[in-house]
Amino acid sequence: MGLSLVILAAGMGSRYGGLKQLDQMGPSGETVMDYSVFDAMRAGFDRVVFVIRKDFEEEFKKVIAARYAGKINMEFAFQDLADLPGGFVPPADRVKPWGTGHALYAARKLLTEPFAVINADDFYGRDSYAQLASYLKNPPASGKVRGCIASFQLSNTLSENGSVSRGICSDDGAGHLTKVVENTKIYRREDGKIVSLMDDGTEVELTGDEPASMNSWGFMPEIVDELEKLFTAFLEKNGKELKSEFYLPFVVDSLINSGKAEIGMLHSRDSWFGVTYKEDRPMVQAALQNLVDSGAYPEKLF
Repeated sequence: MGLSLVILAAGMGSRYGGLKQLDQMGPSGETVMDYSVFDAMRAGFDRVVFVIRKDFEEEFKKVIAARYAGKINMEFAFQDLADLPGGFVPPADRVKPWGTGHALYAARKLLTEPFAVINADDFYGRDSYAQLASYLKNPPASGKVRGCIASFQLSNTLSENGSVSRGICSDDGAGHLTKVVENTKIYRREDGKIVSLMDDGTEVELTGDEPASMNSWGFMPEIVDELEKLFTAFLEKNGKELKSEFYLPFVVDSLINSGKAEIGMLHSRDSWFGVTYKEDRPMVQAALQNLVDSGAYPEKLF
């Protein structure tokens, strides 16, 4: 079987202020996504599944997908508010997407082989894809839902321009993920300390050494059935709310807690960077230029 890369590119980019998935960052006009596809291809991935919104399909295919034609197999899935299991109907006033778990659910019919999942606007580095591919080519025969996470050091995933949402990971010391706790507002205070703002308004101090989920996962196809079950349960509880989201880390954490999944804990040796805010753009451009100058990437990818 081949390996697929699922790229979650349907986000509204509300904090960034536009379709950052289409923003040119590299020295030859590359998007951050171009580097993800390039790294995945050289790690052995032979198909990419783009999860996008129908309203920018034409622009996305013209600006982005056209450059990969003939180089890697491509398919498209569409995240739609009304694409829900169990006959659920979204609230009439809801405009916010249902989250990364729903984005993956949107691609469910295409998830027939081992696959990795990433965000479109994050740079993960070559080592992340190599580790994900290595796991997916030789998954453990555990009898459970099998998957892995390529984690990054928390302190290297923050933005200087505002708070970020990160899943803080724990492991059992034997290479298995045991817990992912989604922290929706992590930032560095003026005193230099990293804190997570809780729902009750309190701050929890973090060391910065914690392994963080940047939504870089690998899964075997068996997760699809469990994904639908958990999404159905989520909708039964939260389906009438206007802003609640079904996060992919929540899916993984739920499967681990129920004993249904065994998730390998990988630690990427690369540096993560991304464009959460428009002010992050110069930093990302400089980082990509440095990588090109060092010979890690060619001047022009495609």
